[in-house]
Amino acid sequence: MPRCAQSPLMNDYRGVASIWCYNFSMAYRQTEFAVGEWYHCYTRSITGRTVFDDVRDFQRFTEALYLCNGTKTIKRGAISRPTHERMLLLDRGGQLIDLAAYAIMPNHFHLLLQENRDGGISTFMQKLGTSYSMYYNVKKMHIGNVFIKPFRAKHIADERYLQRVLQYIHLNPIELFERGWKQGLIRHPKSVENKVLSYRWSSLPDYESIVRVENAILGKEAMTIFDERPPLRSIIAEAAEYYAELEGL
Repeated sequence: MPRCAQSPLMNDYRGVASIWCYNFSMAYRQTEFAVGEWYHCYTRSITGRTVFDDVRDFQRFTEALYLCNGTKTIKRGAISRPTHERMLLLDRGGQLIDLAAYAIMPNHFHLLLQENRDGGISTFMQKLGTSYSMYYNVKKMHIGNVFIKPFRAKHIADERYLQRVLQYIHLNPIELFERGWKQGLIRHPKSVENKVLSYRWSSLPDYESIVRVENAILGKEAMTIFDERPPLRSIIAEAAEYYAELEGL
């Protein structure tokens, strides 16, 4: 039986208290997460439908990235004027994982996570899936899971490879501008790079020292180890090959 997970965002987007039952993280999982190790975690929506339609959807998910990575339960309905900026400034308690990178696409997302306590990644991903599903299901009058479960995870054991995977994640939004990029078809490399750099719903702007409220999402200590990441344009072909190996998104 699925276990009922109470999201840290306990109220839906209209302020109505609700608890839904999901099992986002552990269904038939074979991957074991080791403390101190890094993992590329990702999943997509069921049937591949768009689940991030507008700015508020993306904002709500980035708020969940921040708040679900904490030991405190946040009651949205008890917060006066729960703006996007205010939600990303709340005290969330101790962190469950280190989050070094993310990219949110219309129907899927990619995260680079480090397990820093036993069960941290599994707990974080369960809370994240529950939180966004609660919001989405009320907004869309939908019932059930929003994302495919269990989420997928790829262990990144090599430190030099880790630097590259961070950038692979940041390059994922290329598909919004060049549909054939994973087949090596990029017509305007410079234009694509500029668009990826300006894409709001990834952590790349944080590594480019752009000041924004979403800076709070990433672990500052985790970011310091990625000072040898390769230039984006130099690894586009590598990134396409990497994603082909993931057998999914």
